[in-house]
Amino acid sequence: MTLNIFKDQERVFHLAAVHGGRGYISTHPADVCSNFAIDHHVFEASLNANIEKVIFASTACVYPTKLQNNIGSHYKLKERDTNPFKLDGFMSADIEYGWSKLMGEMQMISFKKQYGLKGCSLRFVTAYGPRENETHAIIALIYKAVEKMDPYEIWGSGQQERDFTYVEDIVKGSILAAEKISDCTTINLGTAKRYKIIDVAKMICKILKWHPSKFKFNASKPVGALSRALDNSTAKKMIGWQPKFTLGEGLQRTIEWYIQSHKIQGKVKSNILLEHA
Repeated sequence: MTLNIFKDQERVFHLAAVHGGRGYISTHPADVCSNFAIDHHVFEASLNANIEKVIFASTACVYPTKLQNNIGSHYKLKERDTNPFKLDGFMSADIEYGWSKLMGEMQMISFKKQYGLKGCSLRFVTAYGPRENETHAIIALIYKAVEKMDPYEIWGSGQQERDFTYVEDIVKGSILAAEKISDCTTINLGTAKRYKIIDVAKMICKILKWHPSKFKFNASKPVGALSRALDNSTAKKMIGWQPKFTLGEGLQRTIEWYIQSHKIQGKVKSNILLEHA
């Protein structure tokens, strides 16, 4: 079946994965490890169908957590901080999901070494936008605000920092990479800017013109890396990419979509923050 799908195609954008936000990947470690098999089958089928290039959706979770442990850090993660071409060195990644994606990058390179497979790996960081589900950070924050959760709960201290990338920028970067990269080089797609989760929640409430009476911080929930942003200089240099959308613009578009597609229940169901619908 996979061969029939790939037949007569020039390029494969490999976005398939078992994934979710921090809550999901923290509570489904065995499930996300199945990405090992998914990636192998896609690379194998692409090779057998004589696909010209494979563009693999990787993640910022491939980076060592020790580089992301200080809130307020100004360090931007660089592709060389995790280099899947150097298998004789030390590498680390962010829980099982990060390791599974890092192994996906390694598998792709192994297919290049043995069979000449061409393509690239793209490291996304906190991608968000329309058609995403509530297991991801931005949609979860929007969901809570739309349902007027009060007190409004934020996982962790709210001080943890993320680099948020709007989906249209991700799509543009993926297409440019497909046009210009063939040697399985890994490239970051991120804005190189950090935002605290509490500040993002307040931005969302401001757009919705609603504010809770108080914010409640739940330290028992998974929060992941404390400070994460990607260096995007390689993307600018190699494929001529840089993000177009500000976080404010991306949030506005995402909120408009969510309001149109979401049926208000008047309460927040905690299970959908951890499980795919």
